Amino acid sequence: MIYKYFNRPFILGIFFTLLVAVLSIILAKLPVISSIGALAVALLIGVIYRQTLGYPESLRPGITFSAKKLLRFAIVLYGFKLNLQLIINDGWIMILLGIGVIIFSFLMMYLLNKYFKTNSSIMFLLAAGTGICGAAAISAVSSIIKAKEEDTAISIGLISIVGTIFALSYTFIGPLFDMNNAAYGIWSGLSLHEIAQVVLAGGSANDDGMAMALLSKLSRVFLLIPVSFLIMYFVSRKQHHKTGGKVDIPYFLFFFVLVAIVNTFVTVPAVLSAAIDQLTTLLMVMAMVGLGLSVPLQSIREKALKPLYALVITSVFIGHYVLRCFYYLNTKRQLKAAVFFVSSYIIFSQAAKI
Repeated sequence: MIYKYFNRPFILGIFFTLLVAVLSIILAKLPVISSIGALAVALLIGVIYRQTLGYPESLRPGITFSAKKLLRFAIVLYGFKLNLQLIINDGWIMILLGIGVIIFSFLMMYLLNKYFKTNSSIMFLLAAGTGICGAAAISAVSSIIKAKEEDTAISIGLISIVGTIFALSYTFIGPLFDMNNAAYGIWSGLSLHEIAQVVLAGGSANDDGMAMALLSKLSRVFLLIPVSFLIMYFVSRKQHHKTGGKVDIPYFLFFFVLVAIVNTFVTVPAVLSAAIDQLTTLLMVMAMVGLGLSVPLQSIREKALKPLYALVITSVFIGHYVLRCFYYLNTKRQLKAAVFFVSSYIIFSQAAKI
């Protein structure tokens, strides 16, 4: 066991992903490139490296460890972004709207998958990423459903690029709607994919708008917990029927919840919190390098185009859906909001059965 994790190929593979990750983070600070973020940059470098120089087979043990184990550890550390008490006390209405966004996302992707007849695994991962919290949700769900590394990489790449384009477009589209800064922040937080994308879009509002954007987004991040366990429950039932009782449990989810609870009730010093945030980012970027190296160019050509169409369509409809829900709430017509919320769910539930 010790030899498995402390041999030359393993250590050099870890170092390789670390080196590329640091390079990606540096490149992501440059103008223009900064808008797509370090995760997408690392994925792109990994894909280009494989297509030009080939997969570094001698480093495979360390690269695989980064793509799988370090990714799960990063998800656990992601729990430090959550203050459950703050979200439940101040963001309960955002949680209700967030549930609607998640249901909407999964049902839209399900319907579009039936129409496009494309890769179901990628579409499911994109539904999680679009509805919850981008790359973090895709990473967590991919571990639960045992998705292929190349499917995970393609999904994260698509969600990063499309989400960034939408975040930039929000800064231009937002002023066209009759919304104050707080409303714009809620719209951004409930409909954009990544936290970084919400920050990018929310930057065009004032401090109140940014605060509401982050609260709305973190309310959706909170929903990663129940959604992950719900998916795990259905996957476990399916595995139980197939294997006769043997079920793989992604234990990292329990640690993710534990970390979120600790962060809620224990005051973490600002310096330590910043260090954990940077470590989380570094580990996620290292994992993206490993995932990017796992993707053959042929897979991108065959698998990415139709899911890209579906992602854009779903993202547009989610933006519209949130605007409609917020319109009813903002005008104090809670009853109509509830009717709209429930009727939308019923319509899409029935459509999914067709």
